[in-house]
Amino acid sequence: MINDKLFLDYLKDVNQHFEGWDFSYISGTGRMGSELLSWSYGSMAKPLIQNAHSMLDMGTGGGEFLSMLRPFPKKIVATEAYKPNVPVAKNRLEPLGVQVVQIEEDSELPFEKNQFDLIVNKHEAYSPKEIKRLLSNGGIFLTQQVGGTNDSGINESLGAPVNDEFINWNLEAALNELAGHSFNVTFSNEEFPVERFYDIGALAYYLKAIPWQVPDFSVKKYEEKLYQIHQQIQSVGYFEVKQHRFIILAKAV
Repeated sequence: MINDKLFLDYLKDVNQHFEGWDFSYISGTGRMGSELLSWSYGSMAKPLIQNAHSMLDMGTGGGEFLSMLRPFPKKIVATEAYKPNVPVAKNRLEPLGVQVVQIEEDSELPFEKNQFDLIVNKHEAYSPKEIKRLLSNGGIFLTQQVGGTNDSGINESLGAPVNDEFINWNLEAALNELAGHSFNVTFSNEEFPVERFYDIGALAYYLKAIPWQVPDFSVKKYEEKLYQIHQQIQSVGYFEVKQHRFIILAKAV
């Protein structure tokens, strides 16, 4: 049993409420931070949205990010598969004129073909075949993806298995898929920015919010490893891992 009061006090953050896709409890307070990418998904998305006539936002979360990219085109739809996020997204987006649709599979979306001239996707799974079906001729697809090695350093430090289902999901694989469905890629990039946690409570909160990273995560099960990370933070000031991000801008041809 670990009796370090500072360590135990930090770990109480694992019980903090998390809603939608809002990490401001730890990111907004500087307790977690990420190295900047050489591109901005938001800066790329905003002019595309403002010049679109119809658009789809895939995996909108609680609608936090999309809501900041106004003005919207006349026809705008957002999808979300994670059920707890759907009412959050509806409450935030529907007053802004966005239709929020709960989905089950990204490979079978409940829309007619050629319905959108823009599809944006931040950190959501997608089917190139379905994207091609939904886009009008010359329609634009913008996606920023989380690569398969993202945050694997957390798993390694905890002694937890790394989910190898998506280990080969990277820019090359995504480009090959899109090429096979007649997309013309006009921009792409891939980077591995540093992510830092400045206290162990921020890491515990983060892992509770993203259960797919360490599916069996609990403070009790990983207490010893968490304490080792806590001691590292107390020694050097932070715990550091690598993220994995890539971005693609493509046209349907």
